[in-house]
Amino acid sequence: MLQLSSPLVPASAIPRIAAEAARKRLAGFPILAITGPRQSGKTTLSRLIAPDLPYFSLEDPDTRALATEDPRAFLRHASDGAILDEVQRAPELFSYLQGVVDADRRMGRFILTGSSQFEVIESITQSLAGRVSLLTLLPFSLAELQSAGRAPASVDALLHAGLFPPIHDRPVAPTLWLQDYISTYLERDVRQILNIQDLATFQRFVQLCAGRIGQLLNVSSLAADTGITRITAESWLSVLQASHLVFLVRPWINNLNKRLIKTPKLYFCDPGLAAWFLGVRNPAHITAHPQRGHLFENWAMTELLKAQTNHGIKPTLHFLRDKEGHEIDALIETGPDTFQAVEIKSGETVASDFFSGLDYWRSKLTRQSLVPWIIHGGSARQDREKATVLPWNDLSPLLGHLG
Repeated sequence: MLQLSSPLVPASAIPRIAAEAARKRLAGFPILAITGPRQSGKTTLSRLIAPDLPYFSLEDPDTRALATEDPRAFLRHASDGAILDEVQRAPELFSYLQGVVDADRRMGRFILTGSSQFEVIESITQSLAGRVSLLTLLPFSLAELQSAGRAPASVDALLHAGLFPPIHDRPVAPTLWLQDYISTYLERDVRQILNIQDLATFQRFVQLCAGRIGQLLNVSSLAADTGITRITAESWLSVLQASHLVFLVRPWINNLNKRLIKTPKLYFCDPGLAAWFLGVRNPAHITAHPQRGHLFENWAMTELLKAQTNHGIKPTLHFLRDKEGHEIDALIETGPDTFQAVEIKSGETVASDFFSGLDYWRSKLTRQSLVPWIIHGGSARQDREKATVLPWNDLSPLLGHLG
């Protein structure tokens, strides 16, 4: 007989902003699918919003064997619904799930979680279209940690630790946890997906990606520096994206302006991961690190991304740059021809050149409404004519426009 797994939800679990969006989707769809990186809190969120549903982990060999060899028998154990964790491990289930939910259209019967975005979405598109709602869950936002009284006290501590839940809800050193997380990811997930034999070369590839956060992505240069072909580099980047380790931010393109850059930028899903790959082992390493500004930008971009994904909104995050280098770090569409335009600066003191990119593009894009913001590494909150200046630890005035 199949044994249910019953992972306990920690009594101290930090409330997730995404819980409200998840509950709304459970009320309106037979299936909710939650994707996100490993250890981002998908299982905990699922148990919190549906505590009465039985839980099955497809990582468990016996459970996976039954699900893949006899999916009908497996689903009989979940006839009234279930949480199916890491469902990409048993893709055979998707087509059978279609028949189960078509025979009984009750809402909120199944929650599927998966850490391989592309596999889950492809299977859903093929088998479960119209029956499932998708939600992405990334690591904690700073606001979630602040609401629980567990936020890092400084910018450097934040960039060193990152925001993965286990680092903040258990007594574990960030460096040790990230080291084990990366080792598990490299030796398990990547080996399964790509059958990579030379993990050292792949780790060098990821380290070189970390060195390019916030920069225009040059795949040929990345491949050459790693010692692999461009085709291999593109394949590895796809896997990093599929596993939510990195994400690309595309440039906003205006067909009226032929001078705009069309190359995306690369970011990590968590600044602590990027910092670890850059050799950061304690907060003091951040202070004078040559990549500190890019790490700060990476963190701010994830906060902007989470402000939309946590509310179930398809991200509209872009950047803006022309071939002369005039740039806005983040451009988020929030209405017809209305954009929140954000410059991200790690410096503590607000300098006049912080506003130059915003000034330039507001003068050029006269048909669009740009609402200007500055996120900086200091403590000053300023309402200036040119832009609203926000300190790193209070982004709520901006984030409120995104969700």
